[in-house]
Amino acid sequence: MTTPRGAGAGEADAIVVGAGLAGLVAACEIARGGRSVLLLEREGEQDLGGQAWWSFGGLFMIDTPEQRRLGIRDSLDLARQDWLGTAAFDTPEDHWPRRWAEAYLQFAAGEKRSWLHALGHRSFPVVGWAERGDGRAEGHGNSVPRFHVTWGTGPGVVEPFARRLAELRASGQVRLLTRRAVTEVLVEGGRAVGVRGDVLAEDPAPRGSGSSREVVGEFELRAPAVLVATGGIGGNAELVRERWPEELGTMPRDIVHGVPESVDGSGMIAAHAAGGSWIHQRRMWHYTEGVRNWDPVWRGHGIRILPGPSSLWVDARGRRLPAPAFPGFDTMSTLRHLRTTGHDHSWFVLTPAIIAKEFALSGSEQNPDLTGRDWRQVLARVRPGAPGPVQAFLDHGEDFLQAESVPELTAAMNALVGEELVDAAALERTIRARDAEVVNAFGKDAQITALRGARRYLGDRLIRTAAPHRLLDPAAGGLIAVRLHVLLRKTLGGLETDLGGRVQRADGTGALPGLYAAGEASGFGGGGMHGHSALEGTFLGGCLFSGREAGRGIVADLR
Repeated sequence: MTTPRGAGAGEADAIVVGAGLAGLVAACEIARGGRSVLLLEREGEQDLGGQAWWSFGGLFMIDTPEQRRLGIRDSLDLARQDWLGTAAFDTPEDHWPRRWAEAYLQFAAGEKRSWLHALGHRSFPVVGWAERGDGRAEGHGNSVPRFHVTWGTGPGVVEPFARRLAELRASGQVRLLTRRAVTEVLVEGGRAVGVRGDVLAEDPAPRGSGSSREVVGEFELRAPAVLVATGGIGGNAELVRERWPEELGTMPRDIVHGVPESVDGSGMIAAHAAGGSWIHQRRMWHYTEGVRNWDPVWRGHGIRILPGPSSLWVDARGRRLPAPAFPGFDTMSTLRHLRTTGHDHSWFVLTPAIIAKEFALSGSEQNPDLTGRDWRQVLARVRPGAPGPVQAFLDHGEDFLQAESVPELTAAMNALVGEELVDAAALERTIRARDAEVVNAFGKDAQITALRGARRYLGDRLIRTAAPHRLLDPAAGGLIAVRLHVLLRKTLGGLETDLGGRVQRADGTGALPGLYAAGEASGFGGGGMHGHSALEGTFLGGCLFSGREAGRGIVADLR
């Protein structure tokens, strides 16, 4: 058994399990309230910030100066309409998720920006338009652009809290213990009193790459408050398969992973075993535009394409996907449709002009200009040709194909999958039908109509949406096909919590004293504040908000 240096077991006021974004925020908030914290992390210190560090750094915010400068009219009422139309809350278990959703909307429309700004956070001036919706005013999707990309991407989100953590460690208010794998939440007399687990061998493995699980000892630590902030289950394919939503059919076998293996649900399992309520276990969020990383960091590493609206999306047999399954519009309905096709992959068909302007790759490492806060590199995005990271995938990525004609492209597509699934003549008919709708400024093709609408937004016209053109126009520079995989990512359900982050008992008798949760482990608040789907930019924001509120809840309860 080990104890932190200079402390006896139980000396700390709170134990925070997990040093990802939610855990960092919570630990800082508890210490800010004058309480001592033991921060436990299964990986090494190099992994501080968890998944957030790898992210694109997008944050959902409402009616901001950045939006107003671009002519975007947003409001809390409009955002609430979008959120509720997307979440589709429909069960008695949605009581706390609904409460958290409203609280988060108030936060995103109120102090979120000023709170972050005071910590040193800054946003890229062009607001992105993610999850553009299912075509219904009261349905799924963002009515206006709300995706504020952090200047510095994921590391820029983590940085203010990592800096504050360093100060708190120097003062002794927070003690960080790495290579501690919590396997059990201790409950005595009906309340959580600490944690037990394994001490893992030191391992200098690079961030995210997967570390040794060699056990070299055991530990037990006690405190009046235990907060679980260990993330979701997206890195655990077996657990995802076990809980795969029935309405999505069968889980694909050919998948890629958008999160490291360490995101395995262990903290949620331990809290649930201790009597905590884990609700909406089958609600999850996985992307349909994943490609295999040609330079992987973790096992099965996939990168999500953040697409503009122009690419022609076809299934494994080359059949065009129906509305609203357009690039960047409705993730869950597209996933639902693709799981009916009998195949695990689909395709984008596009041109060099489209890939140059519309393809962004999710992740801090795929956006060195934004991550490095380098305006000179950012300005290079408006020059002809694909951005460097996208060009690297064109040059090296196994899922990227280029050809001069449809028959040549189709042959390469079929060769890549090892099966004659796409008929060249049928695919060419589909492309020509689409192209016929581009020659006029109006038409009946819903995707082309949406494309023209997107270009009315200045941000899209500048850097995200190519000018409408025929895919088979000789001046377009040829054809590109990108094979797309389902990319495992987020857990929408989680440990059920009240607005102070207090985990509720599984038997429905109220909170389990001493046990708290935040971040993805809590479904980003309440056990699933997104409901059945999400609006994007709300995952990092959910970690920030739920970590802050759980930390404040602990401080209030320890008074």
